[in-house]
Amino acid sequence: MQTDQILAQLLAFDTVSSRPNMALMTWVRDLLEDAGIAVTLIPDASGGKANLFATVGPAGAAGVMLSGHTDVVPVDGQDWTVPPFALTRADGRLYGRGAADMKGFCAAAIALMLRAAKRPLRTPLHLALSYDEEVGCMGVRSLIDMLAQAPVRPAMCIVGEPTGMAVATGHKGKVALRATCVGREGHSALAPMALNALHLAADTIVAIRDLQAEVAATGARDGDYDVPYSTIHAGKMQGGVQVNIVPNHAVIDFEIRSLAEDDPEALISRLRTAVGGLVAAQRDAFPEADIRIERLWDYPGLGTPSDAAVVNFVKGLIGANGTIKVAFGTEGGLFSSRLGIPTVICGPGSMAQGHKPDEYVTEEQMARCEAMLDALLHRLEGGL
Repeated sequence: MQTDQILAQLLAFDTVSSRPNMALMTWVRDLLEDAGIAVTLIPDASGGKANLFATVGPAGAAGVMLSGHTDVVPVDGQDWTVPPFALTRADGRLYGRGAADMKGFCAAAIALMLRAAKRPLRTPLHLALSYDEEVGCMGVRSLIDMLAQAPVRPAMCIVGEPTGMAVATGHKGKVALRATCVGREGHSALAPMALNALHLAADTIVAIRDLQAEVAATGARDGDYDVPYSTIHAGKMQGGVQVNIVPNHAVIDFEIRSLAEDDPEALISRLRTAVGGLVAAQRDAFPEADIRIERLWDYPGLGTPSDAAVVNFVKGLIGANGTIKVAFGTEGGLFSSRLGIPTVICGPGSMAQGHKPDEYVTEEQMARCEAMLDALLHRLEGGL
C-alpha cells in the first residue's frame, strides 16, 4: 500500500482529540499485522482511544523508533474550501485536517513499516502512534510506561512533527496553569462594598504581564528560537453572571513555555508571591479573598545536544548541515526525559499550515520524507 493511499485512509478518520481514535488504530493494526508485523495496542480506560506500538526486524535489539500522533485539532468555526476529513490533491498539495500535523508523516512511517517487513533488517524499526497529543501530550504516557518496562528500549527516536524536513533538536517545555480568584458577591449598586473577583483576575493578569516583561528583559535567552526567552501567556478568563451582580468567582487559564535554562517552578513561585500580595491587601476587609494557582498539566522540553549521535545520524539521512529548534511542543521531550531515548524532530510540512482551514502538506515535502525513510531503511539493513 502506497503512502498516499494510507494518508487518504488516515485523513478519513475524524480523530479530533475529543473523539475516539480506536477505529483508526485498529485499521493500522490490521494493515501491519497482515504484513506479519508485531503490533501492540494500548487502550485507555474508556476503550475508545489507544496508542499503538509496532516492531519489525530482529527481536531483542534497540533499533530506531518513528513517533507520531493521530489526533487532530477541531475544524469547528473554520472556513474550509475542501472536505477536512478527506484527501484532496491539488496544485502539488495534499489537503486535509492533519495532513501537516501530522498524518502525513504517520502515513509515510506506516508505509515504511510495510516495506521493512519485506527486507532483511539487521536492526529493528519501531513505530509509535499516540493519541491526545494536541491536548498536552497526554495519551502517549501509557506507551512510555510500557516502554519503561521493556527489556530493550529504542536506541533513538525521530518524531515526525512538521519541520520542513529540517532536523530540530529542541523545543520549550510547557506548564498549563489555572488561577482561581475568590471575592465577595454583591449588588452592583453597592459595588464598592463587595470584592469583584474579575478585578482580582485582572490584577492577576497584570502580574502575569509584569513577570513576562521581566523575563523578556533579563531572563535566559536562546537565539535558536523565534521567541528567544520563556513566555507566560494568559489564554482564557471566565467569571460573572450578569452585569448587576458583583462576581465572587473568576478563573484564568494560562501557560508558561520555558527554555531549558529557566525553571518553571521558580516562575510559578514568583507569580504566587505577586498574587499573594494582592490577596493580603484585601484580607482585612474580605477574609474570604483568595487567588489560588494550580498546575493542570505539563510536558518537558527537548534539548538534544547538537553533536549527539542521533542528530548526526538523521542529518546524514537527509544530507543536512545544520539544525533548528521549534516553537511548538512535541512528545519528544517525554521520550528523552522519561526514557532516556535520544530524540530529534524531523518531518514533512510546516506548522504554519497546521491548525488552519485547508491544512495541507506539499507533495515535495512528502517526497523528501519518503527519501529520508528509504535511507533509514537502507541503514537498518546494514545494521546502522
